[in-house]
Amino acid sequence: MRAFVALSFWRALSAELGADRLGSHQGGVVYLNDDEAVLSGYEVWIRRTAGLRPDDGQSRLLNGNEVRRLLKTDRKSWRGGLLTESDCRVEPALTSHALAEAAQRSGAVLLTGCAVRGLETSGGHVSAVMTEKGRVETRSVVLAAGAWSGLFCRSLDLSLPQLKVLATVCRTKPAPLVTNTNVYAPGAAFRRRQDGGYTIAAGQSEIFPLVPDAFRFIRPFWSHIRSEILSGSIRPRLDGYFLRELSYERRWQLDQISPFERCRVLNPKPDMKAVHRALRTVEGFSKEFGSLQLEEAWAGMIDVLPDVLPVLGAVKTIPGFYLATGFSGHGFGIGPAVGHTMADLVSEGEPVVDLHPFRFDRFSDGSDLTTHVHL
Repeated sequence: MRAFVALSFWRALSAELGADRLGSHQGGVVYLNDDEAVLSGYEVWIRRTAGLRPDDGQSRLLNGNEVRRLLKTDRKSWRGGLLTESDCRVEPALTSHALAEAAQRSGAVLLTGCAVRGLETSGGHVSAVMTEKGRVETRSVVLAAGAWSGLFCRSLDLSLPQLKVLATVCRTKPAPLVTNTNVYAPGAAFRRRQDGGYTIAAGQSEIFPLVPDAFRFIRPFWSHIRSEILSGSIRPRLDGYFLRELSYERRWQLDQISPFERCRVLNPKPDMKAVHRALRTVEGFSKEFGSLQLEEAWAGMIDVLPDVLPVLGAVKTIPGFYLATGFSGHGFGIGPAVGHTMADLVSEGEPVVDLHPFRFDRFSDGSDLTTHVHL
């Protein structure tokens, strides 16, 4: 895949729509660690990817003194980190509104509160989308439904091996500016917000719901699940989600209520123990933070595929049907590049990246589904 494609689109959007309207800021990202083996791995990654990155996208290692200056801290144990100064951030709430308004100005019609129940085909080719509010004729459909994609595909007799991980995030009230660099470290990750607070995610706090699909797709996921559980990165949990998903129909009539109407928003409860642990962890990174005050906490289901790569491309058995799903928590960051790529694909243009590694057929053609773990 061509590197930094998403970043170039974010820069273009900031220039077109206004950086303030997106909450855009280029402050870079740093990965901190105390483990010499991890830091050596960062150094290897820098060498291997040097030719893939543009001049302003180069990464470099920081030593302990540089990390302490970055965080305005006298903490002694950070051995170093990996810094990429070209990385940026935007505010999701602001950006969603700005992009929606820009799309409407360009002629797009956005339907909210309108569930898609399924597809109609004619001669095997997509001919319409059936929604709760009626039929929409079309020859091309892109499914970008996140954690709902697997269920939708199953209603079309397509097997998408997709599982979900529940992640919790929080934001704080305005707090002292320590750094404008996005920070990932063992125990927690955080970034400065436009409103003066911080968005914080706890490390090693994700919950793996044991739902029917967890058993249905255990084989392709097993090695990854096992290593994540043993390392403490995820915690399996059997709860009400098992019975809820067990009750989902495999198929439904397109003139009847679908599962997507019975549960319109997948809005799980946040793990408040993880939230408070994350707040205290970030406070320990630098005394400049003071005592961080919680403003809001929320959770969401991250959709994951066996090789931790998304599906981007056409479904050959249903001409006119395309998938863009399985982003493992990175969907917002690479969203503009994905949108442009899928638009090129649907309009029979030349995509900006090679989509072969992301094809849907890789789950059925005997391809090696080795887990890809990226920084």
